[in-house]
Order: sequence, then structure tokens, then C-alpha cells
Amino acid sequence: MSERIVVDVGGSRLVGERWSGGSPVVVFLHAGVADRRSWGRVAEVLARSMTVVTYDRRGHGESPPSTAPFSHVVDLLAFLDELAVETAWLVGNSMGGGLALDAALLAPERVAGLTLLAPAVSGAPEPDLASDPDMQFFEDGITRAVEAGDLDEVNRLETWLWLDGPAGPEGRVDGEARTLALQMNAMILGHDVPEDAGASGVDAWDRLDEVLLPTTVACGDRDVSFLVTRCRDLARRLPRGRHRVLEGMAHLPSLEAPTIVAASVSESMNQR
Repeated sequence: MSERIVVDVGGSRLVGERWSGGSPVVVFLHAGVADRRSWGRVAEVLARSMTVVTYDRRGHGESPPSTAPFSHVVDLLAFLDELAVETAWLVGNSMGGGLALDAALLAPERVAGLTLLAPAVSGAPEPDLASDPDMQFFEDGITRAVEAGDLDEVNRLETWLWLDGPAGPEGRVDGEARTLALQMNAMILGHDVPEDAGASGVDAWDRLDEVLLPTTVACGDRDVSFLVTRCRDLARRLPRGRHRVLEGMAHLPSLEAPTIVAASVSESMNQR
């Protein structure tokens, strides 16, 4: 059973959950198209042997958008302070992975290690999406839907892209996972928060050699092609990096296969 947590940071409210299971402490950071609920089933598995914490970043889930400048890294550290957590293992998916990397550079003393699932990387080169016909289909369709003000169509296409994978059929992942993915992203689209809001200003891509923590970089083989390639390169460039392929999964593996993701996190936390 989880405990609901509300933390005030800089006049804003961050809402999260904690499953108390003793040491160590692992903090889950959600993707940009999701909120803390994307980790629920993973957390329930891992809470049998550790304390699990997750929260909604500003503009996601129950945490309202910010009306003033802020930093996601500062928010993360404030959340840890409120819970009296000195160090935690960070697990981040997509933009949550980028946040985990930035935190490891800005406050390495607070981070025990990293598990990154198809992470964003601040400062990374922009991908050439024009060379990927699968991605171009989604880019074009989402652009048209945005211009038409059709947020339902934006949500449909983004969920297809990130949950099913760009080369997979729409609806490949169905049931509760799909319903939740659509619900989470609809809330985010409604807030219309700029994607770069809360950016740390860190150029992690050019500072990967400074990340001396044990780090596992995992990516589904159904994910966007440039992320599949970049994850492999990222693991190679990190001093203590390891690479893992999540077979048959796309960009949101915690919704597709929470038990497998939980096992991957446990395995990465035993890395030395």
C-alpha cells in the first residue's frame, strides 16, 4: 500500500507516492507523456524489498503547471529532502531519464546509481527524423493535428508512437495500459506546458565522462530508431555504463511489462 505525499516547492505543489519497504530507496522519474501512475505496477513489485518513491513533475498528473521559472532538478532534490532521503537510486524513463542524468551531474552525492530507460540527454544532437519514414509519418500527423487544434488526434498519434512503437500497429499494447497512457497524456496536452520548462541548463551529452555512478541504459527494440542507437552509444560512453535491450517493447516499458522492468531495475541496482 502506498502513502500519498504532497511537497511544496517554490510556491508549487508536487504530488507523489511512497511505498515503504526499507533500504535502499529508489526514485522513479516518469516520461514526458506520462505521470507517476506509469510506475505503479513496477513499484508494487519492488516495494517488497526496498522503499519506492515516485512523483508527478509540474504539469503532469496531480502536480499543477508552474506559473514561475523553476528547475526539475531542484524539485527532485527538494522532494528527497522532504522525505529525509540522503541518497537514492534514480530510475528515469525518457525525459525522466534526462532528469536523472542531470541530477547525477549536479548533485552526485545524492545519487547512488542510475537506471535509464530510453532517456533524453540534455545537450544531445538533434536527430535527423527526415531519414526515418516511420517517424516522419508521426511528425507530419501530429503537426497537422496541432495546427487544427485537435488534441484528441495528437493524443492518439502520440500514444501510438510511444506505447506501440513507430513501426508497430496501432493498438499493439491494449487494455489498462493503453487506457492509462491516453489518460495521462491527455492531461499533459491540456496543460500545454513547454517541453523545455524546468530545464537544468546542463550539457550532459558532453559531460558523460563525469558520471561515475553505475548506470544501466535500457531501450526497447520497438522504440524509435534514433533512441535505440543513442542508448547503445550512451552506455558505451558512460564510464560505468551497461546496455540492455528490452525485447519486444517500445518507449514506455513500465506499462508494457512491469514485472520485467522491475527485474531489470533490481539487476541494475546490484551492478558494481
